[in-house]
Amino acid sequence: MGRTKTENIPPDVYIQFVRSLFDNAHMLVIGGVCYWILGFMIYFRTHNPLFLAFSFTLLSISLFRYFGIRAFRKAGGVIANVDEARRWERNYILKGSLQGLGLGALCFISIYVYPDPFAELAATSLAIATLVTVVGRNYGSPRMVRIFSVTFIGPAALALLLRMDVPSVVLGLMIIPLTFVTINSADHVRDVLFSAVIGHKEARKLALRFDRALNTMSHGLVMLGPNGRVAVANAEAAHLMSLKSPDALLGRSIHGLLMRGVAGGMLAPKDCRYIEAQLTRALREGRDRKVLVSLANGQHYEFSAREGSQELGVITFEDVTARVEAEDKIRFMARYDNLTGLPNRAYFHELVGEAMASGDGDRLCGLAVLDLDDFKSVNDTLGHPIGDGLIYAVAERLAAIAGQGITVSRFGGDEFMVFFDRVEDESHLTGQLDEIFAGLQGEVDVAGHGLRIQASGGAVLSRVKDTDVDAMIVKADLALYKAKELGKNSWRLFEASMDAAFRNRQLMKADLRTAVESKALRVVYQPIVAMNTMRIASCEALCRWDHPDLGPISPSIFIPLAEEMGIISEISTFVLQAACTECAKWPDQTSVSVNLSAKDFRSRDVVQKVRDALINSGLAAGRLEIEVTETALLDDKSLTRQYIEELKQLGVRIALDDFGTGYSSLSYLHKLPLDKIKIDRSFLIDVTQNSRSLELLKGIVNLSRPLGLSVTVEGVETFEQLKILALQVKPDLVQGFLFGAALSASGIETMSSATWPFVADLRLTGKRTAS
Repeated sequence: MGRTKTENIPPDVYIQFVRSLFDNAHMLVIGGVCYWILGFMIYFRTHNPLFLAFSFTLLSISLFRYFGIRAFRKAGGVIANVDEARRWERNYILKGSLQGLGLGALCFISIYVYPDPFAELAATSLAIATLVTVVGRNYGSPRMVRIFSVTFIGPAALALLLRMDVPSVVLGLMIIPLTFVTINSADHVRDVLFSAVIGHKEARKLALRFDRALNTMSHGLVMLGPNGRVAVANAEAAHLMSLKSPDALLGRSIHGLLMRGVAGGMLAPKDCRYIEAQLTRALREGRDRKVLVSLANGQHYEFSAREGSQELGVITFEDVTARVEAEDKIRFMARYDNLTGLPNRAYFHELVGEAMASGDGDRLCGLAVLDLDDFKSVNDTLGHPIGDGLIYAVAERLAAIAGQGITVSRFGGDEFMVFFDRVEDESHLTGQLDEIFAGLQGEVDVAGHGLRIQASGGAVLSRVKDTDVDAMIVKADLALYKAKELGKNSWRLFEASMDAAFRNRQLMKADLRTAVESKALRVVYQPIVAMNTMRIASCEALCRWDHPDLGPISPSIFIPLAEEMGIISEISTFVLQAACTECAKWPDQTSVSVNLSAKDFRSRDVVQKVRDALINSGLAAGRLEIEVTETALLDDKSLTRQYIEELKQLGVRIALDDFGTGYSSLSYLHKLPLDKIKIDRSFLIDVTQNSRSLELLKGIVNLSRPLGLSVTVEGVETFEQLKILALQVKPDLVQGFLFGAALSASGIETMSSATWPFVADLRLTGKRTAS
């Protein structure tokens, strides 16, 4: 026989097949009674006691099997595992084999040993009838089917063959195929049932997967049948609809579902009609369509509809409140300033552009830019959180004026913009800005700090059709620059002359950049004279720019321009290299002093820059003095100190320039490795008339010498100033226009051994005073 596909069946299916052997136990009793009756009838016909014995034996075997099945049923009728199933199958086969052998023996004896026509007919009929039930009852055990088939048919066929007459032999041979038919029939039944069971399992597994997938979706889902009513719904749909189970949705229409929202006050009737129309249209057209619905309680639902297969329409919906709120937040963050809540630069530009594009093009509009004065010092001294608090306080006052026709924005940093959509005339705009500035005046409390608000502003008045947002911002900025130039804490209205000045400034920036890149700048040297010899001991390297068209440009003009453009370090490098190269040619007793900018000290490159200048020029490090301004020290004291110490390791000397002009200059004398301080020229302005200035100068000198610091006094312009310095203050070095204008490198080389004639006058004055 061929192998069937059920020979390697899954354990759970095998257990079920074995379990089927123990069904219909009453049939065994019926069969046993039939065996007993026929056996008794054969005995009655033949009077052979052997058949009477068979009658009671077959009845006993049937009852034995019956009570065995009853015991299985009483034990619960449950087979826990494959091993237990095998034990029960072996038990069943053992008892069934006894019955099969008994029936087979009855047939053999009736046909061959004690032949009798009635006995042959009865025994053969009983065996064939029993064989018919084998397929239906024992398909679950292939071995049991084979054993029954062989024990029933085999003895009968053998008995016929042993009779040796042709009819009996032919009949015996024809009976044998019945065994294979029975076995194959049982296999077929088992295969059919196996396929059905496996198919049922797969269908159930798919159903469970579908149910799990359906009810674990984050979306609510309903499927509509051809009649437009809900045929399938998941748990999330029931939850979103505030129903207890998905079954409560079955049979409802789209309209019925939406009307639940209307009845609960969550959805307006007009929204219900709109949603229903959109979803119905999507289902009808067979394409996706999404509808976002905002509910009365602040929630947001998104519905999607599409045509499904087999005339089923699919509608999904979900609570997208978190997404909508996140999108709103992102949209707000993209449009509004995070600190103040005012429109940011981009959104302000958009709002003003839209306002100017609508309405009467002949109307006047105004734009003002406001900038807090000295705001950087608040951040530097009190910290950025306090600075943010001040910005917030200003924004609150400006937001109070925003409204119909007035838009306020924080442009960034400490800069604000105000747009006036409709302005009657210049006096109207002036009055509004004066009110704004008056409202900004006064102190605000920020984390316990009383801060006074002081701002500068620039404004422009234009006809809408003659300008645009960008042009107005540029002109307002120009007016702001002018207000700051004139002393801050005020505002100015844009004038055409400001535009011309701005254009000239931009041209000068371009020319300065070209001059720096082409090294068209030059270096001159202002003598620094030793107080005791009146000879040049050092000189300060100064940069000069001779414009090809405008002539000499003052350093007070082009140095701030260079700082604004970010090219001041390039100028510092140029001056440093030129100064070192020229100083190397001068007598050994003459040194040079170079002022490095605050930007230079923001990078470690400053040390390498000085090292390269010394190496390339061959200048001894002790003849180079680096001047540091207090501005450089304010940026980052710890890093600046580190760079200064590294410069000291090269052998160069360090001087603190403009000493006395900063609020914390004294603290640098013991914190930094300085060699010299240079007292600012402001101390000499009234030294000949003001005794307090004189005492302050003397105090600084007396304070510096014990610390090992030499002192240079800048700004000496008159002989009277020099005389007081020489006789009473007694600094180490002096510097100023009294000793002439700055010289070229060759001029310093020539004058390095010369003595100023002042020395004789000072000596004579000193003698007269002494006498």
